[in-house]
Amino acid sequence: MDFRLSPEEEAFRKEVSDWLDANVPADFDPERFEFGMTADERLDWQLAWHRTLHAGGWVGLHWPREYGGRGASLMEQVIFREELARRRLPPGANMLGILLVGPTLMHWGTDAQKRRYLPKILSAEEIWCQGYSEPGAGSDLASLQTRAIEDGDVFVVNGQKVWTSGAARADWCILLARTEPNAPRHQGISYLLVDMRTPGITVRPLVQMTGNAGFNEVFFEDVRVPGDLLVGEENKGWSYAKFLLGNERVGVAPVGATKRALATVKRHAEETGKLDDPLLAAQIVGLENELLALELTALMDAANRSAASGATTPVVAVAGAALVADRACGRRHRAVVEAVATDLDRHRLARLRLGRRGRGIGIASAAAHGNGRPRTRRAGARRQPAGTGQQEHAFPVRGR
Repeated sequence: MDFRLSPEEEAFRKEVSDWLDANVPADFDPERFEFGMTADERLDWQLAWHRTLHAGGWVGLHWPREYGGRGASLMEQVIFREELARRRLPPGANMLGILLVGPTLMHWGTDAQKRRYLPKILSAEEIWCQGYSEPGAGSDLASLQTRAIEDGDVFVVNGQKVWTSGAARADWCILLARTEPNAPRHQGISYLLVDMRTPGITVRPLVQMTGNAGFNEVFFEDVRVPGDLLVGEENKGWSYAKFLLGNERVGVAPVGATKRALATVKRHAEETGKLDDPLLAAQIVGLENELLALELTALMDAANRSAASGATTPVVAVAGAALVADRACGRRHRAVVEAVATDLDRHRLARLRLGRRGRGIGIASAAAHGNGRPRTRRAGARRQPAGTGQQEHAFPVRGR
C-alpha cells in the first residue's frame, strides 16, 4: 500500500501547519496543560482555544458544510489530528457534542432541533454530557431504569445516571430513559435532550483517588422535560443510542494522545538512563510498533465505514477493538509506565495515559488527593463561565 500523501493532501497539511503556527497561544505550555492544571482550568483553557479554532474554521471538520463543518475527507481529518498532536495541542472542547450529539441530531433530529442546537454545539457555547450508564446498567445498557412518564406535553423524569463525564460543567444532557416500562427491555426507551439547569437535577462529582472529578452521578427527581425535546420517535431511543455508540467506537482511543504519552515516557527514560535497559527499550519499541499497526488498522476501518455509509466518518484516532479490547497490550503499557516513571510526582504519574478507552490507563498514586466532600451542583445554578475566578484566556485569530 502507498501511504504517501497526495499533492492536495500535502497542501492541506501546509495550510493546517501554517494556521496552527500563527494561532497557537504564545503562552501555551503543554507540560502545564497536561500536568499542572486542575480539570476546571483545563476546560477553561480548552474553551478559549475552541473559540480560536471555531473562528478559524477548524472545528467539526467531518460535519457537512450545510451544518457549519468543512466536509473534510478522511485523510484531511487524520492530517489535522496529526498536526495537533505534533504540537501537543488539544482539539478543543465539547467533543461529546461534536462527535456524538451533533451527528445524531443531523440524522434523527427535527429541523427545529437542528437549527437550535447544532450551531451552539459547534461553537461550544453549550457543553453536552451523556446520560446513559446507571448503577445497574453499564455494559448492559438496555437494563436502564430511569423513567420518563408522559404528563400532557412534558415527560417527567426520575432516576439516576452514573459515570457521566463533564456533567458538573455541562449545559445539556442526552438522556436515555424508559418511556414504556412494560415493553421488552430493548424497546420502550426514548432519547431526550435535557437542560441541565432544569429543577430537580442534582450533579454529584465522583472524586477519584487522583483528585480528579471528571465523572459524576446525576440524579433526576420529577424533572419536567418538554415534549419537543424528544429526538425521533418515542420508544425508538435504542436505535438512536446504537447510532451514537457506533460513532463513539470510532473515537474511543486516541492514537495521537497515546503516542504523546509514550513519547513522554520514552523521553523520561532517556533522561534518567533507564532506556539503557535493553528489555525496557525493547518493550517501548514494541509498543511503538503496535501503535503504528493500530493506526493503520484504524485508517482502513474508518475508510471502510466511510465507503459503506457514503458519509464522512469522524476520525478521532482509532476504530476497532485492537488496543481498546486488548488487555494484554494494556498491561504492557502499564508495565512500561511503572518501570520508567516511578520517580514522577503523583499528579504527573496519574495523568500519563496510555490507551484504554481513550481516557487512558491512569497510573494512580496510592494516596488520595484531599479529603473534602464532593461538590454538588443542583439544577438552577448555571455552570461557571470560562475564566470565572481564574485567569481568562482570549486568543486572537490570525488568518483563516
